[in-house]
Amino acid sequence: MGLPRRAGDAAELRKTLKPLLEKRRRARINESLSQLKGLILPLLGRENSRYSKLEKADILEMTVRFLQELPASSRPAAAPTPSDSYRDGYSACVASLACVLPACRVLEPAVTVRLLEHLRRRAAGTTPDCRRAGDSGGPPSPARPPTPPPASSPPAPLCGPGLWRPW
Repeated sequence: MGLPRRAGDAAELRKTLKPLLEKRRRARINESLSQLKGLILPLLGRENSRYSKLEKADILEMTVRFLQELPASSRPAAAPTPSDSYRDGYSACVASLACVLPACRVLEPAVTVRLLEHLRRRAAGTTPDCRRAGDSGGPPSPARPPTPPPASSPPAPLCGPGLWRPW
């Protein structure tokens, strides 16, 4: 019914639809520019009524200039490196644990303090690949030799004796 039956019909349909699609595209661009003008003028301290007729290029130039002049502190930060993200997450977990662990009283207070101190020290210098910051890449050197795990315990972590990972 509405489908073209010949190649000529398809070409005709494209010819009639193209101006309509172009008109819709231009309307979307104009609407977005209008919204952008409504957002940028108050930020620049200018009244909308004085700038009722601005060219599209003027709106875009004002926006670009405004964004370039934004102070660095209000710009979105660059994505953190995986190492920073890891340290931040580790530190946040240690902070949460510092609140929860004493309250639940599962461990003796002295053990809790020692554990939290250990985790804080690790948070200060551990990277995601289980090396200390500034390590030359050799194996970690623990203060005391690790004890072999009992037969019933889960396998030792691949990362090192002091850092447990669930994966």
